[in-house]
Amino acid sequence: MSQVAERTAQPAQTGDGGSFDGLRLRSLTKQFAAFTAVDSLDLDVPSGSFFALLGPSGCGKTTTLRMVAGLETPTSGSMHLGDRDITWDKPYRRPVNTVFQNYALFPHLDIFENVAFGLRRRRGKDVEKQVGDMLELVELDSQARKKPAQLSGGQQQRVALARALINRPEVLLLDEPLGALDLKLRRSMQIEIKRIQTEVGLTFVHVTHDQEEAMTMADTIAVMNAGVIEQMGAPGDLYENPRTTFVANFLGQSNLIEGTLKGRDGDQVVVDMQGTLATVPASRAHVDVVDNNPVWLGIRPEKVLLGESGDAIDAPGNSIPGGVVTDVSFVGVSTQYLVRMPWGQELQVFEQNTGRRRLFRQGEPVEVSWRPEYAFLLDHSQDASAGVEDDAS
Repeated sequence: MSQVAERTAQPAQTGDGGSFDGLRLRSLTKQFAAFTAVDSLDLDVPSGSFFALLGPSGCGKTTTLRMVAGLETPTSGSMHLGDRDITWDKPYRRPVNTVFQNYALFPHLDIFENVAFGLRRRRGKDVEKQVGDMLELVELDSQARKKPAQLSGGQQQRVALARALINRPEVLLLDEPLGALDLKLRRSMQIEIKRIQTEVGLTFVHVTHDQEEAMTMADTIAVMNAGVIEQMGAPGDLYENPRTTFVANFLGQSNLIEGTLKGRDGDQVVVDMQGTLATVPASRAHVDVVDNNPVWLGIRPEKVLLGESGDAIDAPGNSIPGGVVTDVSFVGVSTQYLVRMPWGQELQVFEQNTGRRRLFRQGEPVEVSWRPEYAFLLDHSQDASAGVEDDAS
């Protein structure tokens, strides 16, 4: 592999009928002795975008990032940045910088000199102005002469960002950058990092296991599982219309109800759901629409409506009587219910606490309902619990 690693950069051969102004991975694979961490990954990250690789521990996202950074050597496949092949380039020759979870600041240098470090090594010009501009961007210009130990975790994170950005990389890699921060600070830094990315206009590739972090910050999310991408798209699209049980469970929470296909009615698919007929738009049916095929009907907890027994509630046609409230959890902005259905399954129901409706009590009989356009259908051969335990890792 040492001879291969010394190959010079070659123009990108995209194989897609044209060049691509961004980061392009093709058939990227990384095998270790006992397992395949990344399995023939194809990925396009447009220039100037904020892209997130989201998945549980061990899914291959950090290994992918390390291959892009040059810290891991791929077993096979290629990586291009614009028309430049960077597959075998040494890390210092790549127009890429990485921000790690532990920040890796120099404790003996003040903030100004931490940010200036890369420029001084390259003997860059206008160091004072460039560092000043970068500290102003991250809103730390008043902290320039403090040492890292004198700053909060969020401020240290911004110093690490400034130190990476001052080198003007084509791609900034963020490896779980907020993992060491507490919840409140992490949320404020999500907004701050997105603001910085928008201002500088560089390509950010962000690795995280935190679904909220990815959805808050990224333009596009690739959900990874076992070395492959399960689904990729805009955060809202992935959440509202998941195509696999893993994505449905990992990105938020879902009720998955066993059902049987009963054909089509115009642009709707009809499902026999435990004795109740339900409809789902054909565009949200990620299955072969064949009569009597078993499926999972999915509905997000916040899309489920509760009503008193016998009351007319929204979305007639997908209304199911005979539920019983088995648990009530008040969590401030919402109340979270568990409702046991006649076939024994407990459905999750999240209802916002607007004050317009009373709370239901444990043991109270209820009906549940949802609008057909909020449901989705998934292949029954997929594991209904995929992604559930991983979400806690």
